[in-house]
Amino acid sequence: MSDGLENVVAAETVLSDVDGKAGRLIIRGRSLDDLAQGTTFEQVTRLLWDGFFDALPADLTPALAQARAEVFAEVSALDTGLLDRSPIEAMRALTARLADGDDLQVALRLTAAPAVFTAAVVRAQAGLAPIAPEPGLRHAADILRMLRGQAAPENEVQALDTYLVTVSDHGLNASTFAARVVASTHAGLTSAILAGICALKGPLHGGAPGPVIEMLDGIGKPENAQDWIEDALARGDRLMGFGHRVYRVRDPRADALKGAVRRMGTGSLPGRLDFAEAVETAALSILKTHKPNRPLDTNVEFYTALLLESLAFPPSAFTCVFAMGRVAGWVAHAREQVAGGRLIRPASIYVGPIPRAAA
Repeated sequence: MSDGLENVVAAETVLSDVDGKAGRLIIRGRSLDDLAQGTTFEQVTRLLWDGFFDALPADLTPALAQARAEVFAEVSALDTGLLDRSPIEAMRALTARLADGDDLQVALRLTAAPAVFTAAVVRAQAGLAPIAPEPGLRHAADILRMLRGQAAPENEVQALDTYLVTVSDHGLNASTFAARVVASTHAGLTSAILAGICALKGPLHGGAPGPVIEMLDGIGKPENAQDWIEDALARGDRLMGFGHRVYRVRDPRADALKGAVRRMGTGSLPGRLDFAEAVETAALSILKTHKPNRPLDTNVEFYTALLLESLAFPPSAFTCVFAMGRVAGWVAHAREQVAGGRLIRPASIYVGPIPRAAA
């Protein structure tokens, strides 16, 4: 038996391949290095969905814009009860209001939902009115407009596009597996995507980028990095942004996002990238000394935190932004599971007490 299903093959997929030894990610036959250079979220979504829906448009931009307008109607359900919850919990609750189904329109609405609902929740929690989607904009541009109330510069739109593309799919991770398990019961896409959101919420999966900002703020300046990190490791704390279940080398998504931050610039946070790089260098050196037998390199969380902070997303909503990108992969995996897979029903080994045989 393998703890945590380590190295257990649970599905065959055409969607993505994660090579942990080589530090390589392939999505539908294209390398992440290629996709991170100017691909839009609509383009990678179409790439992932190709073959899983009839009459898939060549350009998903208008259809996804229409879906954003449709799901915005559910924002009216925001009330004090939801606004007292974390953004991921409020976004999940609003998503649960969407009808279940398996067709393209359901998929588009589910893909629009994290973007529309997260922007609305963040604004409402700040005492601001939610902003309706605007037709004609591509997804990343409208996300930033709905969040801020004004158009974002193109370099920031491109940075968010790069992020959404980078996290759109990543093998059979916990949230994707959860989505496939539910999809295998034929419960419908909404049910499968809600399962993915629930799994992503956990701090061992998508709930980790926020603490990277806490770490950077706690360190404060480069000269404090070594002592801060040494103290954290002495307490037995997990160093967020480093180490990965699959990658034995550097997570390729870290470099894609670091490049996106550099191209965008840090705007109101001058020097933040240089500071983060100094912390990264110190952390890698200390980890190599303290844990020489464990491959702990930079993962996607580290530069995710820096990129989303630069785009003015609050850390409390970072996991929601992760869902904005990963939902495209969840939908594709759910459709792939229904098309070619059986009900997922693994076996277990009973290790409890055995009743005594009757005399």
